[in-house]
Amino acid sequence: MIADLILLNGRITTLSKDTPQASALAIKDGRILKVGTDAEVMAVKGKTTQVIDVNDRTVIPGLNDSHIHVIREGLNYNMELRWDGVPSLADALAMLHDQARRTPPPQWVRVIGGWSEFQFSERRMPTLREINEAAPETPVFVLHLYDRAFLNGAALRALGYTRDTPDFPGGEIQRDRKGNPTGLLVARPNALLLYASLAKGPKLSYDDQLNSSRHFMRELNRFGVTSVIDAGGGFQNYPDDYAVIKELARRDELTVRFSYNLFTQRPKEEFGDFNKWVSMTHPGEGDDFFRVNGAGEMLVFSGADFEDFLEPRPDLPPTMEEDLESVVRLLVENKWPFRLHATYDQSISRFLNVFEKINREAPFDGLRWFLDHAETISEPNMERVMALGGGIAIQNRMAYQGEHFIERYGAKAAEHTPPVARMLEMGISVGAGTDATRVASYNPWLSLYWLVTGRTAGGTRLYPASNLLDRTAALRLYTIGSAWFSGEETKKGAIEEGKLADLSVLTEDYFSIAEERIKHLESVLTILNGKVVYGSEEFAHLAPPPLPVSPDWSPVKVYRGYHRAGREYEHAA
Repeated sequence: MIADLILLNGRITTLSKDTPQASALAIKDGRILKVGTDAEVMAVKGKTTQVIDVNDRTVIPGLNDSHIHVIREGLNYNMELRWDGVPSLADALAMLHDQARRTPPPQWVRVIGGWSEFQFSERRMPTLREINEAAPETPVFVLHLYDRAFLNGAALRALGYTRDTPDFPGGEIQRDRKGNPTGLLVARPNALLLYASLAKGPKLSYDDQLNSSRHFMRELNRFGVTSVIDAGGGFQNYPDDYAVIKELARRDELTVRFSYNLFTQRPKEEFGDFNKWVSMTHPGEGDDFFRVNGAGEMLVFSGADFEDFLEPRPDLPPTMEEDLESVVRLLVENKWPFRLHATYDQSISRFLNVFEKINREAPFDGLRWFLDHAETISEPNMERVMALGGGIAIQNRMAYQGEHFIERYGAKAAEHTPPVARMLEMGISVGAGTDATRVASYNPWLSLYWLVTGRTAGGTRLYPASNLLDRTAALRLYTIGSAWFSGEETKKGAIEEGKLADLSVLTEDYFSIAEERIKHLESVLTILNGKVVYGSEEFAHLAPPPLPVSPDWSPVKVYRGYHRAGREYEHAA
C-alpha cells in the first residue's frame, strides 16, 4: 500500500489507545493508512506520495461539534455581522456603523448571536440610542442570546411595528410612555417573537446561499472543525431549506461532514411533521459526508424549555406529556434516533417519565437517543438516562450566560451546570459542542477553554476543580465523544488505521500553552478525507484557492467571520 499523503515531524495526539502519540501518519483513499514514527511511516511513501513537514506542530483529530446549526447558518452567514470575539462594545458599534453604510436597501444589518456583553471591555450591552446613532437609516437587528433583540428605528419601520402592533404570545414589544415600540423585543419566556421578526427580513439569493454556506464551512475549517451534527432549527423546513446543502453535497463541495437531525416546524402539528418524514427518508440515508441522523432537537413545541436566565424558569404546559409521547412512540416504532432540547432538571424529569413509559411498551432496545444541554440535570435523572441507554450532548452556553445564572440562582447552584465531570464518572456517553450560532459562537476553542477552565467568555469562574476536565478529556469529548451521537464512533474521532482521515494542525500546542491561550487557537492545516480544505501561515499554499464572497456588500468580505486579533476599527462615536 502506497500512501497518497504523509505528514512528518509532528506532535500527533491520536486519542487511540494503541498508539496515543506519534510523529507521522500516512493517508490512503481518504483513510488513515499508518501511524507511527517518521521512519515507520516513510516506508509507505511512493513516487506520487505528497509529503508535508508539519514543523513540530501539534496534530489532533478533526473536531466534531455535536450540536450546531450549520445548515441554517449557511443560508445566512454572508448576511451577518459577527461580533464573535470582538473585544469592546466600541469596536462592535464601529463595525455596525461601517456595515450600515455598506449595506444597500432593502437589506438589513444583522448581528445574530455569538456574543456576550461580558466579553466586552465595557461589560455591558449596547443601548438603543447607540444602535440608532450608529445606523440611522439602514435596518438593524441585533440578537442577544435567547432573551432579546435590539431594533433600530429603520428596522421597526421595515417590520411595520407600531403602537397598534399586538404583543406575540410569550414575547413583549417594549413601548414608551405613548405606547410606541422602542425597538427592544423581549422573550417572555420564549424567543418566538425574536425569531419570527428576524424571519421577515430579506434573504440571500440561491446562488449567494451556496456561496454563504461554503464560506461558513471554511470558517469552521479555520478552527479545525471537520464534522458536525446539525440540530435543525426553527424556520428550517425539510426538505426545502436543505436544497442548498444537498446541492453542495452533490457537487462534492462540502468541507465539513454532516449528520443532520430534522426539527419539527409546526406547533400542534408535530406528529404530522414526523409522520411525513419517516416515510420520506430514514436515519443513515446518505454517505460519510452527508447523512440523516434522526429527529430533533425540537420534538414538540410544548416541550421547549429554552434557557433564558434573565427570566424565571418556564413551566411546561400540562399537554406536554401527551404531545411528546405520540411523537417519541412514532420514532421508536420506526427505529429513528432522536435528540431533545432540555435545559432544566424539572423538564428533564417529565421527559424521562414519558420515555420510560414508552420503553416499557415499545423497548428502545439500543436505539440512539440523547438530551441536549442539560445544564441543571440531577444525579437521579442522569441515572435514568443511563438506564435507558441515552447520552447527553453538552455545549458552552453557560460561558455566555453564566453571569446571568449566578445572579438569578447563586454561585453555588452554578457549580455543576452541567455536571460534566460526574456524567463521565458515571459512564454516560457525552459529546461537546457550541449550539452556535444564535447563542454561543461557533469557535470550538471557546468551548474547550470553558471545559478546561470553567470560565465564562467574560472570565467569571463558574466551576470548582471537581467539575473541570483535563485537556485530553475535553478534546476527547469534541472528537470520539461527539462521534457516538451520530453512531460513527468506529469511523471517526481518533487518528488510527482505517478511520477517516480528518485532522487538524494547530497554531500552538493545545496541551502545554497557558489556559488563556486555548481560546485563541486556530488550525493552520485542516485535512478532510485526506485532502487539504484549509491552510494558513506556512501551509497557505496548500489550501484551495480563495473563494469570492457574494453578495459584494457582505460583512464577511470585510470582517471574515470570527474576530482576528490586531484588527483596528474606526469607532462609531
